[in-house]
Amino acid sequence: MTPTLQDRQDIANLMTGWIHRDLADWDGLRELFHPDGRIEVTWFEGPAGDFVDASARMGASDFRTKHLITAPVVTFSADGTRAVSETNAVIIGENVRLELGANGHNRFIDRIERREGVWRIVDRKSVYDFASFTFPAGLVEVDKAALAAYPREYGALAYLLDVSGFPVQRVFATKGSDLERTIKQSAHDWLEWKDEA
Repeated sequence: MTPTLQDRQDIANLMTGWIHRDLADWDGLRELFHPDGRIEVTWFEGPAGDFVDASARMGASDFRTKHLITAPVVTFSADGTRAVSETNAVIIGENVRLELGANGHNRFIDRIERREGVWRIVDRKSVYDFASFTFPAGLVEVDKAALAAYPREYGALAYLLDVSGFPVQRVFATKGSDLERTIKQSAHDWLEWKDEA
C-alpha cells in the first residue's frame, strides 16, 4: 500500500502534537500514543500513559520545559501500516527556583502504527546530539564533578533534570553511538515485521 499525503500529514501532526506537553494538555498528549505505547527519554522509561502522569507532576514543579519540533523524516513499511520517523527537536528547560536552564538538541526515533485507520506512536526513543546551559538571571555555579557523570551530548540537560528532582538513571543514546545504531536497526527490523518472526 502506497502511503498518502494524508498519512504523512497525520504522522507530522503526531510529532508537532508534542506541543500538548508544553501546554499542559495531558489528554491531548495521551492521544499521541496507542494504549500500549512506550517511551524512553532521559528522565522516564515506561508506558506512555505513566509518562503523561509523570509529565503532569513535572509541570507542577519548579522545572519547566518547551520543545521545538521540526518536520519528521518518515519511512513506511511495505504494507503501509507501520512507519518509523526521525524528528529533530530542541528541549528548552529551566528550573525557575534555581535560575538555571539548559538547551538540549535531540532526535526522536518513533515507531508509529496505523490501527483502525488512526496513526499513533507505539514506541518513542531519544538520541541526544548536544546540550548547553542557559543562565536566565546571570551565572549560576554548576558542580562540574556531577556534570561529568553524564555524556557531554546531554550532560547539561541531565544535570538540570537531576537537580530538579528528575534523575537520569542510565546512559542514553548519543549521536554516532552504538546505542543509536541499535535503536535504528531495531526500528528498521520492526518496520519489516522481523520482530514477528
